[in-house]
Amino acid sequence: MAVRYLAQELYRLTKKVEELEAGLAAMGQGTPAAARTRLETELLRARKERDRFRAMLEAKKEKPLL
Repeated sequence: MAVRYLAQELYRLTKKVEELEAGLAAMGQGTPAAARTRLETELLRARKERDRFRAMLEAKKEKPLL
């Protein structure tokens, strides 16, 4: 995969994680447990995918020649 594509996807996923975290933080006491659990599950998946893209991008970076 191209570095540019990986960087764009990493940015998109980072924004998605931030949005999900904000949504979770904004949930009040009256929020049904099922809705909270669904959002937490989606957040965990988004974090996992973000971390996977971050690792792929790091692997694509050029290593310095010694």
